[in-house]
Amino acid sequence: MTALEANFCRVRLDGIGPAAAGELLCVRRTRLGKTGQRIYVGDRVRVEGIDWPARRGAIAAVAERRTQLERPAVANCSRVVVVVALEQPRLDPPQLNRFLLTAERTGVAVELVLTKADLVAPQDLQAWCARLQGWGYEPLPVSTLRGDGIESLRRRLQQPGISVLCGPSGVGKSSLINALVPTLDLRVSAVSGRLQRGRHTTRHVELFSLAPGALLADTPGFNRPDLPRDPIELGPLFPEIRRRQAQASCRFRNCLHQGDPGCAVGDAWDRHPLYLSCLEAVLAEAEREGPRDSSEPSSRRGDRSEPRLDQRLRQLSRRRQRQGQADD
Repeated sequence: MTALEANFCRVRLDGIGPAAAGELLCVRRTRLGKTGQRIYVGDRVRVEGIDWPARRGAIAAVAERRTQLERPAVANCSRVVVVVALEQPRLDPPQLNRFLLTAERTGVAVELVLTKADLVAPQDLQAWCARLQGWGYEPLPVSTLRGDGIESLRRRLQQPGISVLCGPSGVGKSSLINALVPTLDLRVSAVSGRLQRGRHTTRHVELFSLAPGALLADTPGFNRPDLPRDPIELGPLFPEIRRRQAQASCRFRNCLHQGDPGCAVGDAWDRHPLYLSCLEAVLAEAEREGPRDSSEPSSRRGDRSEPRLDQRLRQLSRRRQRQGQADD
């Protein structure tokens, strides 16, 4: 499925159908909604009830997903491409850190692209690239105005699979896609001069074809990615921590890398203050939520877990009420 707009889904066919149909506009079968099963862009689906002249159909089933991103909602993603601008808006290390952590949580390959490279001095660009290499990434500077780095990025993204672009609003994701696929001509917007924030131009997730088997997902920008809820899960999201722990293990398995005795990570790395800030936020959120009651009954509805209603609060169905009246 290549796009989800309101109640309709655009589905690209594996082959060419009658009348050279390569894509269908589909609705979802009611039973999918009743079972609580959601449909994501990137899902492989089975379509039935096809009206070939109108190029319409209905999604009847969704295949098992290899990967699943909740925000943005994309299935079967192969790599996440974090896109940030060097200027307009100026690159903000804490914000970039949050986006990288969100990308790392997906468990797929992470790429980093720096847009608007033409707006910074060469020495500043070199300094940023060196700093981000220390974070564990190979950033690719690009300029849609001059065309710098576009061909290198296209070669990276033409590998088979689905690549997801994500990043703050206004960093030039739509402009980047226009440079990669010039026939699209996506709408773009300038950054707010007063607040230096981007304006949302992408309203929904959509897949675009870059090469046979290679798809690119444009997603709405968002400015506050989420952190993991468990503090133990935070450390492995940092390549620097993973690299240090591959060389020597911490003394305690539940080490939070705060400088405690026996910690193998230490504090001699650039992102250590950002790690401590994120850890503080995760611990504070965990304290606000309090301990979870694992004994609380729950039920499954599709791919969601819902609390089960106490039996004392349940009401008799109309059928049971009529049966009771008949017995009287």
